[in-house]
Amino acid sequence: MSPQSRSLLSLKPIRTVRNFGSDHSTRPSPTSAPHSTAPASPTSSAAAPHISAGRRLRASATRAADMYRIAGSHLRSLKRHGSSRFASTSVVKQSSGGLFGLLLGEKSSQLPPLDVPLPGITLPPPLPDFVEPSKTKVTTLPNGIKIASETSVSPAASVGLYIDCGSIYETPASSGASHLLERMAFKSTTNRSHLRLVREVEAIGGNVSASASREQMCYTYDAFKAYVPEMVEVLIDSVRNPAFFDWEVKEQLEKIKAEIAEVSDNPQGLLLEALHSAGYSGALAKPLMAPQSAIRRLDSSILEEFIAENYTAPRMVLAASGVEHDELVSIAEPLLSDLHGVKRPEEPKSVYVGGDYRCQADSVKTHIALAFEVPGGWYEEKTAIIVTVLQMLMGGGGSFSAGGPGKGMHSRLYLRILNNYHQIESFSAFNSIYNHSGLFGIHATTSPDFASKAVDLAAAELLEVATPGKVTQEQLDRAKQATKSAVLMNLESRVVASEDIGRQILTYGERKPIEHFLKDLEAITLNDISSTAKKIISSPLTLASWGDVIHVPSYESVSQKFFSN
Repeated sequence: MSPQSRSLLSLKPIRTVRNFGSDHSTRPSPTSAPHSTAPASPTSSAAAPHISAGRRLRASATRAADMYRIAGSHLRSLKRHGSSRFASTSVVKQSSGGLFGLLLGEKSSQLPPLDVPLPGITLPPPLPDFVEPSKTKVTTLPNGIKIASETSVSPAASVGLYIDCGSIYETPASSGASHLLERMAFKSTTNRSHLRLVREVEAIGGNVSASASREQMCYTYDAFKAYVPEMVEVLIDSVRNPAFFDWEVKEQLEKIKAEIAEVSDNPQGLLLEALHSAGYSGALAKPLMAPQSAIRRLDSSILEEFIAENYTAPRMVLAASGVEHDELVSIAEPLLSDLHGVKRPEEPKSVYVGGDYRCQADSVKTHIALAFEVPGGWYEEKTAIIVTVLQMLMGGGGSFSAGGPGKGMHSRLYLRILNNYHQIESFSAFNSIYNHSGLFGIHATTSPDFASKAVDLAAAELLEVATPGKVTQEQLDRAKQATKSAVLMNLESRVVASEDIGRQILTYGERKPIEHFLKDLEAITLNDISSTAKKIISSPLTLASWGDVIHVPSYESVSQKFFSN
């Protein structure tokens, strides 16, 4: 039976089969035999049960045939005459009602078509095709601290306090202070206990975090914008008035000790630290992670002295995304106006010299990094943007990838190295850029017996991008679009937007519009890529390796590959 026939039966019961399927429809009456006219023989009692059963089967089959025939007749009749039940065929065209209307001759809805405006309903004007992004507003208080913000349509806001202070400002006595300060963020203050601070943050569904880098410290608070006054007060209190109780300092020092013990679980991070210590002389050579010797020396008095020297007004920026600027200034100014306006000190100097770092460790893999200096750092803005595109162009990644758009499957290192050498586990380009300098290079993870070949491949790839004509326009266009996409999508995050405001103002004294970055990016040519790459690899080589380093080539032999060209 078709689904349509079943619907008909359920909606239009037929009297002759209304009990079809029940016990009464299949059991004949004891006083009658509907389909038999001959009387039963008194001498055939033994065969009577078989005859009775046959009669019941024939009766059921007859009723089923009647049901199908009547149902089919009704369906053909409705299909032929269904539309004639309406007073006007225009109504049928407006709303056919589907099967329900076909069966009962009724309309399922009286609404007009979707292209006809509803009476009494006023539609709001459509959104414009282009919404102008909000501008970043900056206010400088008399003591030198800067307050910057931009509005957004998001119901949440992100507020951050960014400080021009990091491991480069540490002295031998305060080595590791930045790392410990990151750990001590949002602990007890002179105004509230750690428990109270946590309860206040959780009460408004907020999220706090802190991070330390070589040149900057940042403290951030993310929550609904209705709680901006509470967010700003807790943020400033945590930065300006830390209590540094001895038990809290000791607890965090123990966690740092455990972190140092687990550093072998992150060989790539370890190599990045090694590249700085081997490649630089001066401030950038200072470790970002607290050294083992510092754990026994660091205490609350060292932290207090470090903050007093470096957490000064001219070196601070309060940045926010999703907050009205006047509101932010009115809240923050009373909390920051009494901060001392000490003259900003000169940034410690760093000199790139290149070098070699090798560490034999208990590992079945060999981790290698080749790096060179990015001259000028962020202050050479054009070079920094070209290096960002160059990293995207070279790309790379792990030997296993889920694939798909945006995963770097068409980058040079993926196509030329990872697809062809199964001995290599990972092969990727990286960069670390600072105010006046930076590093660019290739990191590789491979089996020990393939380490020498992996170094040769890395050197060949760096030399290739520095040779005019070796990079195609298609590759450059893909890298530029990928860079543009990554930057724009990251800036959709209010946390990233707030961080971008704070870090740019610390570096440049202003936040440059995104159009400025996109214009410089679009202007990059193939000649820019090759000339910048050639300039980078003309600086001294920094080579770092960790794990089974027996087969890693000597520093001189690797360095010679670049200077012989």
